[in-house]
Amino acid sequence: MTDIAKSTPNTIEIVQRDNAYKGFYQLDRVQLRHEKFDGGMSRVINREVFVRHDAVCVLPYDPQRDEVVLIEQFRIGAMGRTGNPWLVEMVAGLIDKDEQPEEVAHREAEEEAGLTFSALWPITKYFPSPGGSTEFVHLYLGRCDSSGAGGVHGLEEEAEDIRVTPWAFEDALQAVRDGKISNAASIIALQWLALNRAEVRVSLIHI
Repeated sequence: MTDIAKSTPNTIEIVQRDNAYKGFYQLDRVQLRHEKFDGGMSRVINREVFVRHDAVCVLPYDPQRDEVVLIEQFRIGAMGRTGNPWLVEMVAGLIDKDEQPEEVAHREAEEEAGLTFSALWPITKYFPSPGGSTEFVHLYLGRCDSSGAGGVHGLEEEAEDIRVTPWAFEDALQAVRDGKISNAASIIALQWLALNRAEVRVSLIHI
């Protein structure tokens, strides 16, 4: 194995960082140099970075009924990119206060879906688009009772219009295969549940 293959760059030099836009989201322009795998430093490079709050996404799951609860809402980022910008997703929200991810998970479940979680199961944490965004996602499975789930929810002050629907787990997984569920967090969580479903059902049923 070569030295380059074993090297771990860790040096970053920020030459200049300026705010280009600040609204609900923020865009920064950054000039920087970073260490390379051969031990040298890169030239000064220019990057724009989308500065976002970290996010929490939760897949509501009823282990007794083997159902997940999914939501549908309009997404401006999908407008013009797909025939239907009302996407099927999970409960999700931003950590925009001094909160722990678990607190956001419980709050968003109530606001977006009228659900209460009796337990949270951490799935993973990940960067959805590190090439241009600072966003970091905390992904969970939430134990819920899906028997009364449904209807339209959301906060009026945030113009939320969210339809809530229980899905048989196999139907939701098929929707991933068919491309009807096309957002990353939902795909990751449903595939994770497909891999770990037996263990999850045994564990959560006895909580």
